Amino acid sequence: MDASLTWYFDFISPFSYLQWQRLKPLLREREAAGTPVRLAPIVFAAVLDARGQKGPAEIPGKREFTYRHVLWLARQAGVTLRFPPAHPFNPLASLRLSIAAGDTPEAVDSIFDWIWTHGRPGDSVEALVPLMAALDVPADALDADQTKAALRANTDAAIAAGVYGVPTLSIGDELFWGYDATDFALAAMHDASLLQDEEMRRVSGLPVGLQRRR
Repeated sequence: MDASLTWYFDFISPFSYLQWQRLKPLLREREAAGTPVRLAPIVFAAVLDARGQKGPAEIPGKREFTYRHVLWLARQAGVTLRFPPAHPFNPLASLRLSIAAGDTPEAVDSIFDWIWTHGRPGDSVEALVPLMAALDVPADALDADQTKAALRANTDAAIAAGVYGVPTLSIGDELFWGYDATDFALAAMHDASLLQDEEMRRVSGLPVGLQRRR
């Protein structure tokens, strides 16, 4: 599937961190081919609000299960994962830092590493001061109107594209949500016919048999 790729993510998401580890080789391949992956940090909470959903960390029981599950997944994958001091946390400073640093793979990797490899806080400008220095980003860049506008634009574009969770890999017009969909996304990227067989097409337009009253 020869299509543009956009990766929507939020640093609040440990599943985004895990998928990032899988995508780094793809980023290098696409960069070498002259078809880079666009890295698009978005505000997950705004997406949830737009879809009328709660995040897994907002549901008692599911929150604790999700944390244990993602730790298990990381260990199975051989990826170091350490939760920050509190979760969920306000990720705006981290998201804005990524944008102010140009959303480069190096910047995104450094922020994920700060929060999820070392378990450091990413919830404020003050907490990120050492990382800002390493990325050569002044503190006032995080509060700049253009930085805030870029984050809003990313989030609005994600919602308009139909994104409902993070991480989401957009391959052309197709959306692949979640760390557990990584292999599915990569397979579809290399074989466009994967989504075109009879049953894939049928389930894409399957009628709704019952709707739950709210």
